[in-house]
Amino acid sequence: ELKRITKRNRGVSLDKILQEIKQKMQGWIQYYSIGKMKIFLQHLDEWLRSRIRQYIWKQWKNIGTRFKALVRLGMSRKEAKIYVNTRKGYWRNAHSKTLCISITNKRLTQRGLLNMSQLYQSIQAKA
Repeated sequence: ELKRITKRNRGVSLDKILQEIKQKMQGWIQYYSIGKMKIFLQHLDEWLRSRIRQYIWKQWKNIGTRFKALVRLGMSRKEAKIYVNTRKGYWRNAHSKTLCISITNKRLTQRGLLNMSQLYQSIQAKA
């Protein structure tokens, strides 16, 4: 279901995708929270963050858009100029050090991405 929601060619805004993920995962985690799935959720969190970074990189189609976005996220103009001209694929870029530093987990959380590990731990603490 997460693969379907985060498909690169979907053409939906990032906010809508994050909202859909939040709805699906809150219900799913609350339903299955009885089981022990802490490590599974940590791996799923990592994969989902990479998938969101891939989606963002795909949305910044043009070199100029990528350059402006990376500079806005705090990268120097020289580094951004070098990085935007990469020929690596979307998935490989999603795992690159540059994109992980510029689109941090904190920024993704501020934007609305649900941290499933924290939600699971809070549900387990209540039970």
